[in-house]
Amino acid sequence: MKRYHPERVLTIVYQPFALVTMATLAHYEAKIDTRRRNIFGYTLFCLGTLALLLLDLATSGKGGIGNYIGLCVLVGSFGVADAHVQGGMVGDLSLMSPEFVQSFLAGLAAGGALSSALRLITKVAFHKSDDGLRKGAMLFLAISTFLEFLCILLYAFYFPQLPIVKYYRTKAASEGSKTVSADLAAAGIQTQESEIADAKDSENLSHKQLFLQNIDYAIALFLIYVVTLSIIPGFLYENTGTHNMGTWYPIVLIGMYNVWDLISRYIPLVEKIKLESRKGLVLATISRLLLIPCFFFTAKYGDKGWMILLTSFLGLTNGYLTVCVLTLAPKGYKGPEQNALGNLLVLCVLGGVVSGVALGWLWLIGSNQKFFG
Repeated sequence: MKRYHPERVLTIVYQPFALVTMATLAHYEAKIDTRRRNIFGYTLFCLGTLALLLLDLATSGKGGIGNYIGLCVLVGSFGVADAHVQGGMVGDLSLMSPEFVQSFLAGLAAGGALSSALRLITKVAFHKSDDGLRKGAMLFLAISTFLEFLCILLYAFYFPQLPIVKYYRTKAASEGSKTVSADLAAAGIQTQESEIADAKDSENLSHKQLFLQNIDYAIALFLIYVVTLSIIPGFLYENTGTHNMGTWYPIVLIGMYNVWDLISRYIPLVEKIKLESRKGLVLATISRLLLIPCFFFTAKYGDKGWMILLTSFLGLTNGYLTVCVLTLAPKGYKGPEQNALGNLLVLCVLGGVVSGVALGWLWLIGSNQKFFG
């Protein structure tokens, strides 16, 4: 499988599905039931992960182009699921409270840190056994399937019943939001469609107006993820050379990134060190482009200590700047506009991810490797 460059190929397979789906959902977000959208996304994640496990069992872990294509199809389905959940949740939480957005973003990073922890645990448990990598992957997929099923239950039955969630969704409905009706109904709150449609007889800003008013935030998010995904995961797996840590090296690097990405998403909770200047955020994200040549020269001339430090800084800045932008941008808008803006900004994130993954292939070309050999 290594000759297919899975770290790069699977990432770039995933992202076009996520981007196209997210663009469609962002365009029609005002007409889409957020509850059904998110439950569909979580369910697709759960079924897709289970299908990966079943695919491995059915093929006895054997490789081959047919199995690889099946894997790519399932990875594409994860892109569709990601667009449903990430855009839906950020949009939904944006019309509530910045603290909710921060918590969700921290949860995303916690998922990455947990994935790294599970990867380390399974490698320790199975690295000396026959077919240890496959056994570790199967355990990881089984645990992931269970956690994703738990997410479906929590979102569908527990989250809508929280009093503060009911309050903000009722408020959004009074401002003309049609996306919260099913959530309110699940919480036992009935709304009149006529009241929602004609709420205050007000007109919300269009997507174009929202985008233009927040183009600096959009650029910032785009650049954040261009830099991050040009390095993670492909570069760290394939372009950092050989070290005495062997196959542990990329796992440790990814783990350090995920840990610092998680920690940094809590830093903006301290108001004194939260970056709230719009110009400051743009300048910070532009200056972060310097990390690309830093990684190149560190991989070529530095040792593993410098690479671990640099990867940690990548995670630190990624999480911190993401939370700053996504918690500041929705302020001052009405509920329906906040939902729309949240979807648009997630679209910018995915646009940056796709561009970053494409840029990541340049590392492969620059290292004089063949694409499939």
